[in-house]
Amino acid sequence: MKDKALLFINGDAPKSFPNPDEYGLIACTDGAFHYLKALGFPINKLNFISGDFDSHSGSDENIYEDKFIYTPDQEKTDFHKALEIILEKGFKNVDVLGGSGGEQDHFLGNLTVAFGFKDQLNIKFYDEFSEYYFVPKSFSVKEVKNKMISLYPFPLAENITTKGLNWPLTSGSLNITSRIGTRNFAVEDEVSIEYEKGDLLIFIGKNYL
Repeated sequence: MKDKALLFINGDAPKSFPNPDEYGLIACTDGAFHYLKALGFPINKLNFISGDFDSHSGSDENIYEDKFIYTPDQEKTDFHKALEIILEKGFKNVDVLGGSGGEQDHFLGNLTVAFGFKDQLNIKFYDEFSEYYFVPKSFSVKEVKNKMISLYPFPLAENITTKGLNWPLTSGSLNITSRIGTRNFAVEDEVSIEYEKGDLLIFIGKNYL
């Protein structure tokens, strides 16, 4: 059984789509629905469309009304509410497209929402520049040689040791107010990261060299 969900949210529309057959559930927020329709994504593949529908344009969308899940709670973002639904449906792994671009407060808000779910869901964001996600205290990733690797504390991460990066850390610390670990790159096929305290985002970009 496919144990991964695909979620489209209302940032920049992706340049291309992953294979929908790789996912056990596919969903979007109501704002993302418009770019999916405009770009020719197979709407019949969507399991649900959620949101407060403040961007719902009407008649031509009503044929999909059986897929609508109305979530009017204004204390939570549409992204937050969609993740709650995905979690209720039993999925633990979520690929998110449309999380960046557009208004940058939305991007920062999306990171904050993902942080709130990091102990319940494995959320990976993808855009045209990179993939990015929160990493556990002991972590490794393969097939990354020559790719840009940025480490971003949220808001701090302490006693970090890395292997496989051009500029490694040995028992170092990162703090959003003083030192961050952006624009590094992998010199080995595998990069490993260990840290003791705090939280850390990794951004894995396109080939650096």
